[in-house]
Amino acid sequence: MTIDVTTEQNVHLFDARGIARRFRHSAIFGAIGALRNGETMRFVNDHDPIPLIAQLRDRLGDNITVTYRQRDADAVVIDFGIQGLPEE
Repeated sequence: MTIDVTTEQNVHLFDARGIARRFRHSAIFGAIGALRNGETMRFVNDHDPIPLIAQLRDRLGDNITVTYRQRDADAVVIDFGIQGLPEE
């Protein structure tokens, strides 16, 4: 099976499969927190992270978009986009 990890401008790849499970959520929150308005994190994982998505929506509300690019039993690719945050 192939995984779509091609990126475009302002899209940053984050492959969670190589991160120990106990560190994943904190690493993901850190990476999402580093994004600026208009940027996207292309997230690759070995399962559908439904609880993580709920946590991100709780923290960021309407400032995060979630777009599935691939949703298979053993590989999931999601674009997490950031928009409408106060400018730094």
